[in-house]
Amino acid sequence: MKRLNLRSSAGTVGAVLAALLAATPLAGMLASPAAAQSAQADPDKPEATWASIRGDIFPSAKITDAGNAVRIDAPGRAEDAALVPLTLALELPKDDPRTLKAVTLIIDENPAPVAGRFAFGDGIRNFSLSVRVRVNSYSWVRAVAETSDGALIMTKAYVKAAGGCSAPATKDTAESIAKLGEIRFRSFADSGRPEAQVQIRHPNFSGLQMDEATRGYTPAWFVREVQVKQGAKLIFTMEGGISISEDPTFRFSFTPSAEPVSVRAEDTEGKIFARTFPGNGS
Repeated sequence: MKRLNLRSSAGTVGAVLAALLAATPLAGMLASPAAAQSAQADPDKPEATWASIRGDIFPSAKITDAGNAVRIDAPGRAEDAALVPLTLALELPKDDPRTLKAVTLIIDENPAPVAGRFAFGDGIRNFSLSVRVRVNSYSWVRAVAETSDGALIMTKAYVKAAGGCSAPATKDTAESIAKLGEIRFRSFADSGRPEAQVQIRHPNFSGLQMDEATRGYTPAWFVREVQVKQGAKLIFTMEGGISISEDPTFRFSFTPSAEPVSVRAEDTEGKIFARTFPGNGS
């Protein structure tokens, strides 16, 4: 499979992906579920794919096992390869003086392995983040967290899914475009674990989906940057690629307050969407 390699450094993920999608032939990227399964990664074999992409994403960086500091909750076998739910739980040990700087989500076997890089505000020691992604073939899914001293720690989960990057949109395209950029925000303070959810209406086309009317491929068009703030304080930013599912949705650690919540997103066409909500999520 021809692969799109993306570096995870800030400011590069969306731009590099857009350029590569424009320049890279689609032949060989698409696979039927049966073909994808026949060429699936084997969790019991050496990780050849990871070995081939690691240097592009984290040049010359040492990555150690995260232990319990980073966990991935992922389905062993996904019901829908285009909407695979993942939850990342990050929590540094009590005796660890460091804070969390960012986490990079990687899907080894996807055409563009870096699904997104999520950077946190200052002083974060624990954070939960849920997101839906596309998985193109059986793959290791990795979360690589960066701590305040620059160290990288990683955990992984194996997900069986196929065809997610080329699967057609689940919603009517005309309706999706009509509601383009609508932002929704909810808080779940009564759920026992204070969280909030942001959803951005956007088709998030991967560039690998076929247009049944023209028999060509729908050009890539997706949300590449998201910023969520509570008052002046940053909660997180995201640099994303084609692996984030349509209508990007993020559920994350959140403590309600009187401070308003602002959400800003930008897509690969330069369209900017922004909205501010009451801090209690109502």
